Amino acid sequence: MECVQEGTIAGMATPAMTATRQYWLTGASSGIGRELALLLARQGHTVYVSARSLPALQALAANYPQLLLPLACDVSNDQQMEQVFDCLSEPPLWLDGIILGAGICEYIDVPALDGGSMRRVMDANYFGVVNACRVALPLLQAARMRDPSRKPEIIGIGSMSSYTGFARAEAYGSSKAAMSYFLQSLRCDLQNEIAVTVVYPGFVATPMTAQNDFNMPFMVSATQAARCIADNMGKAKLSIHFPWQLHLLLKLATWLPGLWYGRIAILLGRRDKAG
Repeated sequence: MECVQEGTIAGMATPAMTATRQYWLTGASSGIGRELALLLARQGHTVYVSARSLPALQALAANYPQLLLPLACDVSNDQQMEQVFDCLSEPPLWLDGIILGAGICEYIDVPALDGGSMRRVMDANYFGVVNACRVALPLLQAARMRDPSRKPEIIGIGSMSSYTGFARAEAYGSSKAAMSYFLQSLRCDLQNEIAVTVVYPGFVATPMTAQNDFNMPFMVSATQAARCIADNMGKAKLSIHFPWQLHLLLKLATWLPGLWYGRIAILLGRRDKAG
C-alpha cells in the first residue's frame, strides 16, 4: 500500500525517526491506535497509551511493560482530561508528540435526526481532540525548549469521510471535518513551534468498521495503516492519505458532485436489507 503525503512545513528537516521519543496516543485499545502503539514500542519509544478501557490498555502494555504506559480516560470528559496524568507516579515532563486516535462512529437514519447520537460523536471525535491538545500543548512546548532543533508534533487521525458527503454519516463525517479544520487552524498558529499533521485514512479493518453494513472499497489492515503513519512521523507532513485509490476517487467526487451524489454515494450507502 502506498501513502499519499502532501507538503512539508517550510524549514523543517525530515530526518529518519531514530532517536527514542515520548508520545501520547489516544484511542490505543484497538484498531490503528493499538497497532501504532505496538509499532512505536518496537522502535524503542515510550508511549502513554490512552483509552476508556483500562483492562484493554493493561493487556496492550503487557507486550512492552517498560515502554507502554496505560492511562485510562474518556477524551470527551473535560474534567478527566484536565487530570489525565495525575494518576502517574512520574507524569511526563515533555512530549515529543501526541497522536489523536480516539473516536467513535454512530450512523444516522434519516428522517430521524438523533441529536443524542450527533452530540456523542462530536464530543468524542472533535471535543476529545480539543481536550487532548489542551493538555498536550504545554508538554509539547517543553519538548521544543529541550531541543529547539526539532519540532514536536501533533498527529490527528481524521477520515476521508470529511472529503465529501456519505450516506448516514451526518454525525461521523461532520465530527471528522470539524477535527480536520481545528487542526489545520491550529497549524497556522503553531507552525513556528509544533508540526501538525492530519491523517486521512479510508476504510481500515478495525472493530469500528466491523459494524458497517455497506461496501468498503480498497480496505486496508490496521497494521498497514499504522505502518503508513509511523513511516511519516517526524517529517512534518501537512497531511497523509491512504489508500491512494480511495483518496483519488473521493477527490474526483469533490470535482464531479453530480456523479458522486447521483450514483456512487448511493451504492456506498446501501444497506443489505436481507440481513
